[in-house]
Amino acid sequence: MSLRELPQESDWLACQHLARIHGRSFYLASRMLGPERRRSILAAYAYCRLADDAVDQTGGRPEESWSVLHDWECQLDRPRHPVAIAFADVRERYGIPDQPVREFFDGMRADLTITRYDTWPELRHYCHLVAGTVGLIVAPILGCRNPQALPLAAELGIAMQLTNILRDVRDDAELGRIYLPLDELAAFGVDPESLLAGQPGEAFPDLLRLQIERARGLYAHALSGVPALSANGRLTTLVAAELYAGILDQIEANRYDVFAQRAVVSRSTKMSKLARASARFIRGITIPANTEGSNSPNGRGFPTEADVEGWAG
Repeated sequence: MSLRELPQESDWLACQHLARIHGRSFYLASRMLGPERRRSILAAYAYCRLADDAVDQTGGRPEESWSVLHDWECQLDRPRHPVAIAFADVRERYGIPDQPVREFFDGMRADLTITRYDTWPELRHYCHLVAGTVGLIVAPILGCRNPQALPLAAELGIAMQLTNILRDVRDDAELGRIYLPLDELAAFGVDPESLLAGQPGEAFPDLLRLQIERARGLYAHALSGVPALSANGRLTTLVAAELYAGILDQIEANRYDVFAQRAVVSRSTKMSKLARASARFIRGITIPANTEGSNSPNGRGFPTEADVEGWAG
């Protein structure tokens, strides 16, 4: 990378702005990292976010989406945009391989042509492409140096994507998309066209219960890989998993009516999730007595409610 391609402070700030606006849970979890790793993981998020925007924000014009997506992927090799320049630096710094990034773009292209999946294995593969790959991208930033833990990093991404799918059933239906396995819809007597119309029927909550149970199983298995991360990476991952899994809790609290209201995790709930993640982190690490009050890797101690409002609001 030549000197003129090195990211400037404004490039990092552009990444931070995108993450703060569009990925509040991700942004909040990133606060558990030190400055360099934090700006690196926000750059990874921002790069993937802009690829996703190429699919969703071109007014339903597939040809334009293909063009924008192609240009964005080309910037992996010839970065021009501030976010692409920052991400190129991160990839080089942490040795992030090309394969998961290229597969991520395969997932983005799938969104342009595929609106339904017949089975869970097919949907799981899609979730791997659009989110499991993100787990693989950020794993080196989180301090993962054990290749055997990488499948678990991908699995956490899959769990988070399935969570997003359950939260966004209404939004996807409005776009003509069904990201729930069609064979499982049939098993529960849910008609796809009725789902698209926002009237999935009385058995729909039972279908969502199955999906929530599946997502929680994915989270539980994926988090067995947390010990492979650095201390900062462990806490960041636990916080992110707690916050995303909180969406599942909220869907249940909303009585599975994902059409009437979007499942949103409140700030007070985020505080409790932060406490739970911190407790799990502490239980997994022997904390020297002289570090009491500095259990957070950033040395500031456990975040306050004011912190959460400032970070996530």
